[in-house]
Amino acid sequence: MLRKRFFSTQTPPSSFTLNPKPQNTNIRRPNWAITQVTKSNFTNSVTKLKNLISDSDYIAVSLQKTGTYSSPWHRILPFDTAETAYLKAKYAAEKFQIFQLAVCPFSVVRGSTNKIIAHPFNFHLFPRDELKIGMPCYSFSCQPSYLASMAREDFDFNFCIYDGISYLSRAQESAAKRQIGNPVSSGYVPQSPSSRSVADNVFVERIKSRIGNWINACKRSDTKTDDALVNSLRKLILGGEDYGSRPSLNIDVCSERQVQLVFEMVKSHYDNVVPLTISLKGGGTQAVRVVLTSSKEDRYLLENELQDVEEEQSKRVRGFREVIDLISTSQKPVIAHNSLNEFTVIHSKFLSPLPPTMDEFKSSLHSAFPNIIDVDHLMKGIGPLNKYTNLTAAISYLKKHFFAPIEIEIPHEASMEESKNHGHNVVRISELFAKLCFIQKITPQTELQNPNGPSTLKQYSNVFSLDSNDFQGSSETDDISLWTQNPKKISINTLVFLWGFRSGISAGKLKNLLCKSHDMLSEDHVFDVWLVDKSCAVVVFWKNGVSEWFLNAINSGDGLGELVADGMMAAGYEAYKKVCRSEILGMDLADSLGEIDTVSGDHKEESAEVYWNSELMINFDDL
Repeated sequence: MLRKRFFSTQTPPSSFTLNPKPQNTNIRRPNWAITQVTKSNFTNSVTKLKNLISDSDYIAVSLQKTGTYSSPWHRILPFDTAETAYLKAKYAAEKFQIFQLAVCPFSVVRGSTNKIIAHPFNFHLFPRDELKIGMPCYSFSCQPSYLASMAREDFDFNFCIYDGISYLSRAQESAAKRQIGNPVSSGYVPQSPSSRSVADNVFVERIKSRIGNWINACKRSDTKTDDALVNSLRKLILGGEDYGSRPSLNIDVCSERQVQLVFEMVKSHYDNVVPLTISLKGGGTQAVRVVLTSSKEDRYLLENELQDVEEEQSKRVRGFREVIDLISTSQKPVIAHNSLNEFTVIHSKFLSPLPPTMDEFKSSLHSAFPNIIDVDHLMKGIGPLNKYTNLTAAISYLKKHFFAPIEIEIPHEASMEESKNHGHNVVRISELFAKLCFIQKITPQTELQNPNGPSTLKQYSNVFSLDSNDFQGSSETDDISLWTQNPKKISINTLVFLWGFRSGISAGKLKNLLCKSHDMLSEDHVFDVWLVDKSCAVVVFWKNGVSEWFLNAINSGDGLGELVADGMMAAGYEAYKKVCRSEILGMDLADSLGEIDTVSGDHKEESAEVYWNSELMINFDDL
């Protein structure tokens, strides 16, 4: 059982020393120049990255998280539909945190030697409440094995906590701006003109007269015919003040409607007056400030100054999300590995809270990243690669069995300290993408030059792989009837979840127990059993109607009374879906299913199907 550890981002600990040195200092690691980015060099790195993204064809991304699952059944399993897979990924994305996000703009150059020109950056992140407004402010879980792996690579946790780059998602940024209030903004967009009431006309004429008198007074004071005392008294009576070196006037407003009326009137009657909104903390507009400029050129200068101030404030608020916005704005294809898990995290941390369904998630994500290509799907074109989920192992297999020479060129230089062990996966993803394209005769450059023509890569775009996970290949045992090693399409109605059996029983013994319980189950090739975790098994019935009979027999005790008497319980796929939707995924699947109403009425006929692949199931008998 995994032990959870929680860290609050409000107050970093005064000391955090999970930094053991690697046990084996002779581990061979790639010598790639990967720029490590923290708060201290973030601004300069973003400027470089912006130009590199513009000049590159693809952008590879890779995350280093504090964990991916808290229990074996939380992983995406072969019997998961697209919806349940998304719900599991959503649960993990909201539970764990990002410590590193590597970004690598790259291009694939075809010629006598196939070459990747790559520019990898590894950003160290930590969700710190920089603005003292309570965002981002959440506890997160850490999976000990992930922390241990990072520690073996010399990851500096103190460095991450104190010098990691903070961030706000787009949704959090909007909330933060409402909360802190933008002191002055010229970004108010008036609505379409609408019919005015008598009260509107009276308000507009009063403000128009006041602004006119104020402008005339400002012009008279410029002639310097009056002494300083008279000018000061005039400014006090009219309510004017200086905005920098320019005169300004504050106009109190009671509603957004009055803000709109002031903007409409100023823009239609005064060429050299710039209206600004003065915001309240928590949202709303306190007043409209009108600033008098000396000429059209001075007006343009003021507007540019205001835009620069607003942009600086926005950069400070969004932090690392500026990098995500750069990738999104570029509209370049994004290359990833295990994209469902990766992009649920990216959406959750940098865009907005994850929506409740897969369709809504894909729609929301597509608006920010229109073209995501998962190398896991490209690997499916090469049969034996289906069982490789580790990037290094997949690249090693390709090198041994295919001629696909790829040279990696990283033009920018990084210091020895910068290019240490962090962020290499993003380069491996770029290399794997290039090799897979070469082997399958996909020409990325040609497809980029002709985006409207036929494209082989399009079939891999925005498809989230459900069976490329961090699974270990299952070990086959003699006491279990195994299915074909190739994925087999089965209806979810043929699946039954079983729990309440004796602790420690193997899948083979559980199958034998079921076979002896009834004649209908004693026939050959009626069903097979796999353990999902130590507490729960999934039974696949190969004959139509048997799963429905089995559920009714278990729930009613008719025909399987001995099993029921021993505490055996069963549920159909609908109960499993309810567990995933509940967003309270217990450590044991049996406990979670036990809290769901599992009467036979829950087992609804559905058309949903899954691709079953026994190789992706974990054999708990061998653990």
